[in-house]
Amino acid sequence: MTDDTSTEAEYLVEYVDGPLAGTSERRALVDGEVDERIASIAAVRGLESIFWYTAGDQRVVDDETVVEYRFDAPDSDPVQSDPDEESL
Repeated sequence: MTDDTSTEAEYLVEYVDGPLAGTSERRALVDGEVDERIASIAAVRGLESIFWYTAGDQRVVDDETVVEYRFDAPDSDPVQSDPDEESL
């Protein structure tokens, strides 16, 4: 028999800037703590890139921890644009 009332301790990640701005995802708490730094792999303009984010402000909404993450550009892959797509 399974216990449907048990849930994994998790929190909501909000990406507030950078290539993933405006998106969110759920992550598991590690030893009851949020990650101070996270990496996310995403395809931008058809190329997979690794983007690093650092934890910022935290709040609780409806008994759920929500953490804002800010883009760490120096440690992330660059977002390259296609010269054919650039405007003059």
